[in-house]
Amino acid sequence: MDVDAEESFLAYVRERVAALSRIAFLLTGDRHLAEDLVQETLLRVAGRWGRIAAGGDPDPYVRRALYHQHVSAWRRHRGRTVHVAHPPDRPGPDESDAVTGSVAVRAALARLAPRQRAVIVLRYFEDLTEAQTADILGCRVGTVKSQTRDALARLRAVAPELLGDPSELEVRG
Repeated sequence: MDVDAEESFLAYVRERVAALSRIAFLLTGDRHLAEDLVQETLLRVAGRWGRIAAGGDPDPYVRRALYHQHVSAWRRHRGRTVHVAHPPDRPGPDESDAVTGSVAVRAALARLAPRQRAVIVLRYFEDLTEAQTADILGCRVGTVKSQTRDALARLRAVAPELLGDPSELEVRG
């Protein structure tokens, strides 16, 4: 990677790592898995950064790579269960109302298939159009519509407490 491409990449990472981490957390439901997902995605993108940046706005490409990396990782690790002897303690202020909503959203998202979860995150948390979502996921707009419909139906069934506009829900990482 030449010096200009490296500087461009580092600037992009500084500017977008928080947003990418938030998306990754919504997809994985776990802070550590989200960090790994972002790192793996950025490593894969870094090798092609000169071509990616030359094509204009690199954000859609990076987000697409993030979603595809998540689905690939999910497929590789599907069925594996990780057991922890003692969950980590996290001291902090009492934010039980905010946490309750956040836990409900995370639990509901975790019960969706990876593709459905990706569609919900892109459409309602990233506020992308159906066409943008289809472009990122590499599918047709009709597929995005049907996946959204199915995902929302599943969310209504498994988490009726979340009824309403999904974009109004707050998720804290």
